[in-house]
Parts: sequence; structure tokens; C-alpha cells
Amino acid sequence: MIKKNFILVLTILVSLSAFAQRPEGKKITISGKVIEKGTDLPLEYATIVFENATTKQLSGGITDENGNFKFEVTSGNYNVRAEFISFKSVTIPQKEFTTDVNLGTIQMAADVAQLNEIEVIAEKSTVEIKLDKRVYNVGKDMMVKGGTVSDVLDNVPSVTVDAEGTVALRGNESVKILIDGKPSGLAGINIADALKLLPAESVEKVEVITNPSARYDAEGGGGIINIVLRKGKANGVNGSVMVNVGDPETYGTSINLNKKSDSYNLFSNFGYNYRNNPGNSLVDAEYFNPDGSTRSFIEERRTNDREREGYNANFGIDLNLSKSLTWTNALTFRENNGKNPDDVYFNYFDASNNPTDVRNRLNDQKSDEFSIEYSSNFTKNFKKEDHKLTIDLAVSQNRENEFATITDQYLGDPSSLELQETSNKQKQQRNLIQADYVLPIGKSGRFEAGYRGSFLNNLTGFVVSDDSDFSSTLEYIENVNAFYTQYGSKINKFSYFLGLRFEDSKIEVNSLLEDNYNTKKYNNFFPSATVNYEFSESSSVSLSYSKRINRPRGRFLNPVSSLSSNINIFQGNPDLDPSMTDAIDLGYLKKWNKLTFNTSAYINVTNESFQFIRKESGLFVDGVPVILSTPINLAKQYRAGFEFNLNYTPYKWWRLNGNFNAFRNETQGDYSYVDYLGNTINQNFDNVALTWFARITSKVTLPFKIDWQTNGTYNAPQTNAQGKSLGVASMNLAFSKDFLKDKASLSLNISDVFNSRKRISETEIPNVVSSYSEMQWRERQVMLTFTYRFNKKKNERERQPREDNGGEGDFMGKP
Repeated sequence: MIKKNFILVLTILVSLSAFAQRPEGKKITISGKVIEKGTDLPLEYATIVFENATTKQLSGGITDENGNFKFEVTSGNYNVRAEFISFKSVTIPQKEFTTDVNLGTIQMAADVAQLNEIEVIAEKSTVEIKLDKRVYNVGKDMMVKGGTVSDVLDNVPSVTVDAEGTVALRGNESVKILIDGKPSGLAGINIADALKLLPAESVEKVEVITNPSARYDAEGGGGIINIVLRKGKANGVNGSVMVNVGDPETYGTSINLNKKSDSYNLFSNFGYNYRNNPGNSLVDAEYFNPDGSTRSFIEERRTNDREREGYNANFGIDLNLSKSLTWTNALTFRENNGKNPDDVYFNYFDASNNPTDVRNRLNDQKSDEFSIEYSSNFTKNFKKEDHKLTIDLAVSQNRENEFATITDQYLGDPSSLELQETSNKQKQQRNLIQADYVLPIGKSGRFEAGYRGSFLNNLTGFVVSDDSDFSSTLEYIENVNAFYTQYGSKINKFSYFLGLRFEDSKIEVNSLLEDNYNTKKYNNFFPSATVNYEFSESSSVSLSYSKRINRPRGRFLNPVSSLSSNINIFQGNPDLDPSMTDAIDLGYLKKWNKLTFNTSAYINVTNESFQFIRKESGLFVDGVPVILSTPINLAKQYRAGFEFNLNYTPYKWWRLNGNFNAFRNETQGDYSYVDYLGNTINQNFDNVALTWFARITSKVTLPFKIDWQTNGTYNAPQTNAQGKSLGVASMNLAFSKDFLKDKASLSLNISDVFNSRKRISETEIPNVVSSYSEMQWRERQVMLTFTYRFNKKKNERERQPREDNGGEGDFMGKP
């Protein structure tokens, strides 16, 4: 049926073009509205066909989002049809049209036979595969009900979120995350933490762009993930209410309210949540003497009790100033308060593994965060279809404060008690201005050009009450002005898109306490190209190239931001340079009746890539050396791999989605540093790692229309220059039932069923330390979620099966 309508629309366009060359008679205007019989909801993209009874030539038009249509035809005798996928056609045989006429309201009844077939097409996958990106529709996935945006991303093919919340695309952590197509203040200062706080219900879809065009930011060596937020689309007042409760203690609510008319669209989202995410970690370390003999052992055991209480709200309005001009304004804010008692026990053993001491270090952390963003958008549509100009403005501020009281004591020795206090205060200001212009050229050409100015100022102050060695004030200023242009066209089965982006960057990284000011200025060209060839309507191949940049930010630059452990410390590197990546991607797409197969092979070559090293700091705690983990620039990194995605519907009641990604990661580089004894230490970081990742999702409709979804993932082992990470498998389950005529849903989610999702690694520094570590950011979680929708469908893009009343659609003309 989809193919039939596509051919019909194409025939209309071709016929209109041919008919335009003939002598024209009197032009008349045809108008009206198409709605669904029984619900009175407007039908968008319904086709109104006017077939000349004599010449059989076709003309007509399609309905807009409100179900309205209006077009011109030459006066004459016509057969008229109204058609829409999964609905019975409505016809008027041979009628004379000589003057302007309003056909009134056309009611179309559902076709049950076709609805069953269409349901399979609409529901067989949560993933839409397009030429330049893959689109993951969040509304169709039960796994994320009551969860966060971080949970959403962890269900997206090709995307992984590790135990600490770090997002990776095809195993590459150098990924740029956008919200509604632009950098957003909603992401806050720490993107990983922000994604774990924003509710999943606020997300409509996620776009994965592995090789972005020149229109997008050049940042993100691994590609771009664009999070698209929800906005009401149906006329009238509509919305939804969601309430959830879970174990460990979790509860929250989210309300979406929208009111839309022909002249405006009001949209809003309100949310409250409380989350308790207990976690744990362990480190077993063996320390060596300079001659390589064992000196001692330390077992480090850590528990976390992460409590978060947050509020978020979004208010916005789309104003239709005219038929071609829309002005959107939105105000968004979120506030979060958190507690995280970080309790660490150190068990000391001598060289013979006999216990000697036990030390307890309690890092009682409290935090508060506030973000606010105002955004404005102007969209001007010109007469020609797709010819438009958009202008975006956004201003945001973020504040994040963390305070910690640290007590450290050897058990049984009250005199060893030490007290330490730390504070970490961050302020961020982000301003954005963007303009994009699109001009269709000819039948299939498309020219685009635009500008983006991004201006960021981030101030971080970390203070340790009794230790100036770890206190710092870091100012990060980033001003980037970018211009781009690109052109695309299609010639028969061949299409292409070529683009060039120019970015002028000025970066300041200033360590204010040390009076160390570092300014970096650079400008770069970023070319991009995509070509595609269609073998048929169901088969195509594409080749793309882009140049990318990855600028270090946040904890990568901050000298110190936490002292939860005083012998294993993460330390940022303010002197990090950006890394540059050349990315090539070759993809193939094939569709069958029940199966869609998409595969791609890719190569990324990165210069000055970021790598994490562990080294001695020269400091000691009771004779134990303090080991620093810090990022550095290494010379070269080669990443090559392939992946495939399968969307398979063996039966109407069973849908499968699979994703497999295997890659080879080669690093070439050397690093030298001077240790605390004045010795120059040379380290070779040449390393080749082979690893793979797999995810499979199964959705089954059980009796009584209960949906059952299972998600299983496996991350294979991977080596690095100083050790390796071990393989990890995990599974999620979800059950969902709709009731009250599909207006309400009840779902039960179990995240990490076997409590096995951890980051497990082995690290070795020759003649210094050898360690084994496990880190579990969040333990198994059970969530029960109730959702109620009013004046809207279960999914606005779907049509649900219903009983047929046996009646045909009819024209209801005005009296």
C-alpha cells in the first residue's frame, strides 16, 4: 500500500508537470478537510486525487497536519478519490467542477484488513534507517519507562553507556551529544551526569549520525548523537501523566501538557524524581619494590549510596505569525540536589599476604545543581517547497556545587583520625547563535549554507581545606565561529552531498591559582561528502567521508576534582590539545518483507588522540605511593571495524532487533615523564586491541495483549597499553499492558537482571603496581510505571487496530 501511494504521488507530480505545458482552461480552487471517522482526528498526508474523466490525467494535493487541503485544478469533469494508508478510499464519480468549491469534511473509515498489515510495518522496529543517520523512536520502547536519558541511549543500536555513564558510539567515546540539533544548556556542565538526571519521557527520538555533514558541529571524532525532545503535535489540549516507583528506592512523576490551534502551539513538560542508585567498586592491588619483588598488598572496597532529588520544567510556544513564518520560544530549567556517602575500606597486607591494618575513608558528598536555558527560533518558509531560513538563539547558565567532608582513620587507633573538607564549585555560561538557509535547485538539487557562533565560559574552583597541592581554580573559555556550505542532488539512482565547514577557534585554559594562562588559537577546514546509489527501492549502498575535531573539556582539563581515594587519584591535564579525526564509512542497506539489514565498514584515523595513563605522583600516604590517572595526547590512533543491524519480524507477535559491532583499535605513541627521583621514565604505548560488542532486543506480544521485551548485551574484552578490560554481559526485562482503550499503560522494568553490569579491568605499571578492579555504578533496579494519555494516541505516529463498523467513508458537504 505504501508503494502504491508513493507511485500515486509521483504520478500526480509528473502529470502536473506535463499538464502545465498544455493550454490551460479556467483555474478553480478545491479545498476541504479529511478526518478519521469515529474519532474526528485530522488525517495528515491524506491524498486527494482528481482524475479527468476524459483525458485520465491526474491532479490534486495532500492534507496538512490539520487535515486541511487546498489546491488548484482546471475546470472540468472529474472522478475524485480521497486515499490514505490503512483507510478505505472515498470516491465521487464523474462530477463537473466549474467554480471554486469547498468539499467540506471528508470522513474516512479504517480498513481492518489493511490495519493489521500496517501495524506490523509500524511496530516491527524501533529503528528507522536513513541515508545519513539512524533514528531510534523512544516512544516504542518499554525498557526506558520511568528511566533517564542515559537509559535511553543505552538501548540505541551502535551506542553504549558504560558503568560510569560515559557514552560511546561504535566503541568510540569521542562523541558529540546535541539536544534538538544544537549544543544545549540542558546538558549542563557534566554531560554524563546530566543524561542520568533528565527523564526518558521527555525524549521523542534519538538520531545517530556516524558521519555528519558540514551542517553539524565538527566536534566529535566518533560522530554525533542528537536527542530530540517531545512537543505536542495534535490540535486541541492533549498530554500524558506518568508516575513511577522502584527499588532501590525510586519514585517520580512526569506531566506533558500541550495545546495547539491553527495559530499557536503551547507545549510544556514538568517532572519530579527521587532516585537512590547504590553502587560499589573494588580494587585489589599488589605493590612492588624497585627490584620487582612484592612489597605489599592493598584491598580497596567502596560502596556508594547516590541519592538524587530533581525537578525539571519546560515551557514553550510556537507562534504562527503568518502562513510562512513561525516563531518559537522556550524556557527550560532543572534543579537537582544529591547526597553520596562514599565509604571506602582499605585492607593492608604485608609481602606474605598477612593482614596488617584496616583503614576507613568516608567521603560524605553533597551537591546542588541548577540550569536554566532560554531558546528562540525563527523559521521562514518561502513559496517553493523546502526553501527556508531558520535562525536560532540560545542562552543558558549552569551552576554545580559539590561539598565533601572526608574522615580518615585506622580502625582501633582513634589518634589516627584525620578530617578534611573539599568543595568543587562550577559555573558555566553558554551563548549560541545559528542561522541555516536551504534553497532547492531544480528538481532534485539542494543548496545549504549557514553560520554558528558558540561562546562558552566555565569557571571551576576546587579547594581542599588543608592541602594546597590539590587546590585549583580553572577558567575555561571557548569561542568558536563556524561557517558552512553544502550542495546535494540526485541523478537517476545516484545521489550525492558535498560540504565544507570552516571553524575559527579561540580557547583559553587558565589556572588562576598558579598564574598559568594558556591561550590556543586555531582554525580548520572540515570537508564532508556522501554518495549513494540505489540498486532498487529496497537496496542501496553509500560511501561517506568527514573530518572531525574533539576538544578536551571538563574533568579532562581540571587538575583535581575529587579525593574520594587518596592513593588512586584522577587528575586532568590543562595542556591537552584537540584531536583530529578523518572518518570514512561504507554502508549497505537491504530490505525484505520481514527483514531489514544494514551494515557498514568504517575507518577512523585520529591524530593527537586522548589516552589515559597511570603514573607515580611522587606523593606517599603512609608509605604507599599515590598513583595518578591522567589523559595525554598520543601520536596516532587507527580504528577500523564493521557493524550490522538486523530488524526482523518473523511473526506479527514477535519482533527482533540485533546490533553487532567489531573493531580493531591500534595506538602508536610514546610518553616520557620525570618521576619524583628525577629519573626520566619512557613508556611505549603501541598497542593493538581487537574487541566486539553485541546487543539483541526481542519484543513479544503475549496473550491478553501483554508486551514482553528482553534486551541482552555483551561487551567483549579489550586490551590497552597498560592492561585490559574484561568481558561483561547484562540483561534487561520489561513487561507492559495497555488498558482503558489504550489510554493507559502499566509497565514493569527490571534493569540488569543478573546484577552483572560492571567495568572490570586489569592494570599493570612494571615494578610499581599491578591491580584488578571492578566498578558497578548502579545495582539491579526494578521499576513500576503507570502512564495515562488524554486526547492523544498511544503513539501519534501509529494507528491501532479497531473494530470496523462496516460503513464506507462519506463526504459531508457544507449546507
